[in-house]
Amino acid sequence: MANKKGPTKGSGGKHRNKLRGRGPTPKAEDRVYHKAYKARQAAQRRQAADPRLAARRRADRFTSDSDDLVIGRNAVLEALRVGVPASQLYLAARMEHDDRTREIVRLAGQEGLNLLEADRLEMNRIARSSNHQGVVLKVQPYQYASLQSLVNRAEKHAAALGGADQATRVAARPLFIALDGVTDPQNLGAVIRSAAAFGASGVVLPERRSASVTAAAWKVSAGAAAHLPVARVVNLTKAIQGLKEHGYYAVGLDGAGTTTVGETGFETDPLVVVLGSEGKGLSRLVRENCDALASIPISSSVESLNASVAAGISLYAVAMARRRSASQANSPRQAPAI
Repeated sequence: MANKKGPTKGSGGKHRNKLRGRGPTPKAEDRVYHKAYKARQAAQRRQAADPRLAARRRADRFTSDSDDLVIGRNAVLEALRVGVPASQLYLAARMEHDDRTREIVRLAGQEGLNLLEADRLEMNRIARSSNHQGVVLKVQPYQYASLQSLVNRAEKHAAALGGADQATRVAARPLFIALDGVTDPQNLGAVIRSAAAFGASGVVLPERRSASVTAAAWKVSAGAAAHLPVARVVNLTKAIQGLKEHGYYAVGLDGAGTTTVGETGFETDPLVVVLGSEGKGLSRLVRENCDALASIPISSSVESLNASVAAGISLYAVAMARRRSASQANSPRQAPAI
C-alpha cells in the first residue's frame, strides 16, 4: 500500500543563520599565521629599503605626469632668459658648474624660484630620462583665458580709442587668430609671436587635436605669450559662429580660396583669421562657416606654407589693408572736374 507523505513539521527558518558558511577561504598571503604572509611582509620591507625606489618616492612628491619640464642646460637657460613662468629648478648634487649653470642659478634667484638639489637617481626620475645634464626646470601650467574674456577685452580696447584718429581706430578693431588642427607647439609659439607683433587681440585654440602653450611654445613666442591672451574652446566651429553673432567676420586661409589674403573686404571689420594645419588645411565645418576663403599666392613648386609663416603673412596683409583704408579716409577728396 502506497504511503502518502503528508506535511511535516519544520523550523520555519528559525535556525537559518546556523546554515551559513564563513565565506571563501582567504589567500595564503592574507593569513597572518601562514608562511606566505610572512614572506610577503619581508618582500615589502626589502622593497621599501631599495634606494632606487626611495628616490622614486621622493621625486614623486615634487613631480607628476602633467608637469611640463625643460631639460638640459641650454634649454633651461633659454627658457629663463625669455621669462618662461616656472616654479622650481632642480640641480644635480656635486655637478661641475660652468658659465651656463652659473647664469641659470643667477636668473632663477632673480625670479625667486625654489632651488632643489637631488642626487643622480632622483634627477633621472624627475626628468624621466638620464640625459638632463644635471638641470631640470619645472614650468608652471599656462593659464588660458575664456573666449568671452578675450572678446570683452578687445571691444573695451577698441571703445577706449573711439576718440582717436581714423588710423588708430581702424588698427584697434578686434582681430583674432584661430588655429584649426595645428599640433606643433613650436608653430603655435611662432603664431603667438606674429599675432603680438601685428597687434592681434588674441589666439583661439580648440581643446582637442591642437597644440598647447607648453614651454616649447613659450620659448618660440619670445615672451609674447606673457601678454597676448590665448583661449581654448571645446568646439572651434561653434566658437566662430558665436563670434559672427557678435559682428565678427571669419576669413579662412585655403589654397583654393577665391580671393587673395588682404583683399577679402573684411579686413577693416572685427575679424577672425582661421588657419588650418599644414597637411590637412581647414576642416569641412570650419571652412563652411567662414565668410570668405583667401589664399596666399605662392610658387607652384611649393605645396603649402608652414602655419606660422602663413599667419605672419596674413596678419601683415590685414595690417596693410587697415592702413590703406585709414589713409584713404583721411586723404582730402578732390572736387570733381567741371
